[in-house]
Amino acid sequence: MRIPKIELADDLSICRILNGMWQVSGVHGYIEPKDAILDMLEYHKNGFTTWDLADIYGPAESFIGEFRKQLPPKDLQQSQALTKFVPNPGPMSKSIVEYYIDQSLKKMNTETIDLIQFHWWDYNNSSYFDALDNLTKLQHEGKIKHLGLTNFDTERIKLMTNRGFKLISNQVQYSILDQRPEKLMTPFCQKHNISILAYGTLLGGFLSEKYLNSPEPSRVNLNTASLQKYYNMIDAWGGWGLFQELLQILSKIAKKYDSSIANISTKFILDKPRVAGVIIGSRLGLSEHRQDNGRVFDIVLENDDLTMIRSVTSKSNDLFDLIGDCGDEYR
Repeated sequence: MRIPKIELADDLSICRILNGMWQVSGVHGYIEPKDAILDMLEYHKNGFTTWDLADIYGPAESFIGEFRKQLPPKDLQQSQALTKFVPNPGPMSKSIVEYYIDQSLKKMNTETIDLIQFHWWDYNNSSYFDALDNLTKLQHEGKIKHLGLTNFDTERIKLMTNRGFKLISNQVQYSILDQRPEKLMTPFCQKHNISILAYGTLLGGFLSEKYLNSPEPSRVNLNTASLQKYYNMIDAWGGWGLFQELLQILSKIAKKYDSSIANISTKFILDKPRVAGVIIGSRLGLSEHRQDNGRVFDIVLENDDLTMIRSVTSKSNDLFDLIGDCGDEYR
């Protein structure tokens, strides 16, 4: 399978579909390490060579380290691992920041991290500027290739760019339901050449045939952290009834292209301005959708398709008004 790549920077190209590793963190159940690594090698063979992970995703960085050990040397250059630095708010001296980055380097079995996606929980604590300053120093020392962000709002990114920080990406929630990035984030990113990496695009699996024509799930059926999180998003957006209307429309479009609801939902976001890639969660060693995901790039959505989707989304609540800018749901 040939999975298209895109340049995030001159020396960093990534797949437009990234393999998300949140699901190995423990909140989705146990993952067998040996099975996970074998599955990661299959992803790589199938052209899905870009991994999205974090220092707080349980063993994710260690999985990458072991995966890299088992990759043939000629394939190492073809693999990209984008991790996150997610510290508890507090003092961010160089020694503190470097300690955590060194931990990630060791676990990931690499001398330099392709992209650090920095996340900060509390805007009232301005030490995130110190963290960015020290991450930049580590970048100059060669421990980090590039700096990006996760779940920062437009106001904060503007403050950072005004201070001269060079950021190449921001990872935010972006789906047919949650189009908040279009209000402020996308225009700012267009102006400053910052890429958007989208997650939550499939709502943890809700945007699939599995939930088409199905009754509203009870809380007891929401047995993963993703389903719990995105059920709440569906509820805020307009509820299960309106969501079923959307699934009906997406199913109709999917049949037109001999594809799936997930394919249409992914392509809808990949076509958005400044979106470099969509992160799709990987249930390593348990299930996989590589063949289906690869079909996304055969689809060219037409204006009629987009009009049909808007006929439903226009009835929904405005999540920007309800929640705020990108990342505000975490604060």
